[in-house]
Amino acid sequence: MSVVDVLRAVAGRPPKARASFCWGRCVRGTYAPSDQAKEITKSRSFTMPSRVLARFSADGVSANAVDIDGCSLRGLSFRLGSGNQLSDIVTQSVPVHFAGTLDQMLAFLQARMPGPDGTPDMARVEAFSAANPETLRQASYLAANPPPASLACTTYWGVHAFPATNARGETRFIKFKVAPVGDERWPSEHATTAKSTGLLRDLDSRIAARDVRFSVMALLDRPGDPVMDVTIRWPDEDGREAVRLGTIVITRTESNETCDASGFNPANLAEGIGHPPDEIFAARRDAYALSQTERR
Repeated sequence: MSVVDVLRAVAGRPPKARASFCWGRCVRGTYAPSDQAKEITKSRSFTMPSRVLARFSADGVSANAVDIDGCSLRGLSFRLGSGNQLSDIVTQSVPVHFAGTLDQMLAFLQARMPGPDGTPDMARVEAFSAANPETLRQASYLAANPPPASLACTTYWGVHAFPATNARGETRFIKFKVAPVGDERWPSEHATTAKSTGLLRDLDSRIAARDVRFSVMALLDRPGDPVMDVTIRWPDEDGREAVRLGTIVITRTESNETCDASGFNPANLAEGIGHPPDEIFAARRDAYALSQTERR
């Protein structure tokens, strides 16, 4: 079985459903680059203004669920650029992945495969976790750092280290961090409203109010940073230097069919942003293409 098949089997989803993050909201918007973007990358998808196609999503809760405990992993995928200079960036609400290799990812999922009674064998799950403690880091981070009640106020990370090359031919690794702009403007009553209405309805109301915008940040590498292991963060990642590449403003909702037909494949990167060297990126690149083909 492919990793796509295993993801569906663990979640109990039908063959043509999304393997993960199966519900969400497709949106449109705009991207405006900062003056600093060209210092990091020559990619025209990050250094030129463009329209944006994006998809907010969440895993583990239903479309209009009230995620009171903040226990669901959230996602934000977006496409920048135009013509043949397009980049698809896939981010999530936790800065690490749950597995470091494809084999470990498959074993993680297979350990959680439902049995005849429809539930996984917890003894098997615990044994796998004990033997692979790094696979607990994603869940541990989420438990310690539950996201805000709104998709629009969530910070999203790219867990991979991307080689970025600027016009001077200088290359360094970066990680993407997509942070809400003006999150502090939302007082507690807005959080209460989000919890009572559900994630998608809250997002729709914020888009209608023209108040959904994000800074696209590049976290800059330092010598010795791990670039092959997506289960660990860079040292002092929250406090290190970051460059604002640009700002995304979400302006309207779009039919979900538009995002389904278009798809977001992390392999789509305009020149100036290279493919990360880790094994999970390669697996994710292939899995996205397979999942999209099977859904058509």
